Amino acid sequence: MSFTLHGIAVSSGIAIGHAHLISRTSLEVAHYVLPKQFIDAEIARFDAALQATRSEFSSLRSNRPTRAAAEFDAFMELHQMILDDPLLSVATRDLIVSERCNAEWALKVQTEALVAQFDEFEDAYLRERQTDVKQVAERLLKQLLGLHGHQLPTARHDVEMILVAHDLSPADLIQFKPQQYAAFVTDSGSATSHTAIVARGLNTPCVVGLHNARELVREDDLLILDGEQGVLIVNPDKSILAEYKLRQSAWELERKKLKR
Repeated sequence: MSFTLHGIAVSSGIAIGHAHLISRTSLEVAHYVLPKQFIDAEIARFDAALQATRSEFSSLRSNRPTRAAAEFDAFMELHQMILDDPLLSVATRDLIVSERCNAEWALKVQTEALVAQFDEFEDAYLRERQTDVKQVAERLLKQLLGLHGHQLPTARHDVEMILVAHDLSPADLIQFKPQQYAAFVTDSGSATSHTAIVARGLNTPCVVGLHNARELVREDDLLILDGEQGVLIVNPDKSILAEYKLRQSAWELERKKLKR
């Protein structure tokens, strides 16, 4: 069945490809009380996860594609600052001690408290920075759970792929870009999100704010993404597909002219 979803166009271009779905890491984690003698070991486990996340950020900055937006380094520096901020790192340790709880639960509780503070900002840009806090916390949580990043698909050279996710951080885009995705689609995000800025820097078509694309799109569905109009067409009929192939060719021709 063919249907169309409308979102926010943040990076121009037309992409035609098959869907690859990325699952979201949830901060819904187990809660358990630790015996007193295990508290120091739990803090050490949390500190090890912090260091592993720092190393991950450092590696991403060192290996970023040359086409990545210059702002990418600034975004990664911001994420590093959030990671090292006492309101995340020290406060989580304090919760492990005071509540005698596991590190994952302490991180969840402290992240929710920080996000609630951002909700109180009147300025929309500052309010949206809660997304950066969530993204950093999710990376740290993955380290605690032993989940190192998203599962990358087996490279396919016969078809173009379009990545569909609930949310993607700037670091995710850099990690996924070598897989040669034709476009990125997310349920959340806005035109001023850091993910949108990095997508534009990579010259990769991107539409955000689709709300429920991750739930409605099936793995390997044929997709058309219109980065000009903010439209995602799922399983288009032959006439729509032919029309967009012509538009895509015209777009590529125009871009080559601009490069010259």
